Amino acid sequence: MRRIAGLPARLLFPPVCPSCRRLVAKPFTLCGGCWPKLRFIERPWCEVLGTPFSHEIGEGILSADAIANPPPFARARSAVAYNGVARQMVLNLKFGDRTELAPTMARWMMRPGAELLAEADAVAPVPLHRGRFLRRRFNQSAELARALCALTGRRFLPDAVARIRATRQQVGLGARQREDNVRGAFRVPPASEIAVRGRRILVVDDVYTTGTTVSAVAKALRKAGAAEVDVLTFARVLPGEPGAGEAGQGVFLPDEAGTI
Repeated sequence: MRRIAGLPARLLFPPVCPSCRRLVAKPFTLCGGCWPKLRFIERPWCEVLGTPFSHEIGEGILSADAIANPPPFARARSAVAYNGVARQMVLNLKFGDRTELAPTMARWMMRPGAELLAEADAVAPVPLHRGRFLRRRFNQSAELARALCALTGRRFLPDAVARIRATRQQVGLGARQREDNVRGAFRVPPASEIAVRGRRILVVDDVYTTGTTVSAVAKALRKAGAAEVDVLTFARVLPGEPGAGEAGQGVFLPDEAGTI
C-alpha cells in the first residue's frame, strides 16, 4: 500500500543520483557510474587528525603534522575524500539548496565517527555569519549536524558557537591566511555556556581542508569550558587529491589511502 501510494510522487519526482543527477532506482543512492568514484576514508589513520595511511603501521600512530602541530581538538574524522563525486555533493548541498542530501551524507559520516558520536554529549555545527546565513537561507553544517542527531539521538546545539565576525571564503587562501581569517571569529554566547561547560562537544562541518576553521571553533568551545572537542566532517581534502593544494603542509601520508 505504501509503495502504491508513493507511485505518483516517484513519477513526478523520480529519484536521481546526488552527484550527476542520473535516474536511479532508489532515492538518495549514487548511480553505478558515480559510486566507484567515491573514496571512503578507512583505517588505518592518524588517531588525532584522521589522516589515512596506506598500510597498518601500528596502533595509535600519529601523523607528522599531528606531532608537530597538535590541534586544539582531540580527534578529527571524515567520511570521504574531497574528490569529484564528494565535491559535487558538497556543492549541491551548500549552493544548490539540496538539503535533502544531508541525511545520506550524515549516514556515511556515522561510520568513521561512530566512536566520536558515542562519546559526545552534544553536537554543534560550525556556524555561519548572520549575513551569509540570510543570503544562503540555511547552514549546511547545521543540516549535517541535525541529521546526525536525528540518527543517533545526540543533543543538537545549533547555537553553541556564534560567528561574531564576517570572514572571507577560505577557498584559495594559504594556511597562514586561513588562520588570520578566522582568528577571533567565533565565540560561545553566554546563553550557551551552561550547555557547553564540562561536556564533550562534537563539531560538525562539511569539508576539512587545513583544519583552521574547526580549530578556531574548538578553541572557542574550550575557552567556554568544554571538557573536550572532537571534529567530524563529511569530506576531507587529502594530499594528492584534487584541491590538495589548499591543504596544510607537512601532513605525513603514504602513497594512497584505504578505499572501499
